[in-house]
Amino acid sequence: MNPTPNSVVLALVIAGGHIALPAIAADATHARSLAATCFTCHGTDGRSVGGVPPSIAGQDKNYLLQQMQDFKAGKRPATIMHQHAKGYTDEQLELIAGYFASVEPGAAAPAPRAGY
Repeated sequence: MNPTPNSVVLALVIAGGHIALPAIAADATHARSLAATCFTCHGTDGRSVGGVPPSIAGQDKNYLLQQMQDFKAGKRPATIMHQHAKGYTDEQLELIAGYFASVEPGAAAPAPRAGY
């Protein structure tokens, strides 16, 4: 029995889906790893404590990317952000912006109490 063209296409689509999923997961992990350098100031996953510096979780990707590009180019004044932004390629900045845009905004997790 010879496979029909439709069954061959279906098999390729299914196989392609299984191949693509690990790549997507790897990109998400890579993006979070790049974004982790932002956690010190902007809070874990971009949810800052007290709003200073601002929380960036859930912000629009294009807005975040533009801000980082402006810092990188020296178009936006900063104390440290211009130095951070210059350390990334444009592709990495896009991954970082995409990561924070995908994070659900919300309050920062409370810090653990000493001795617990």
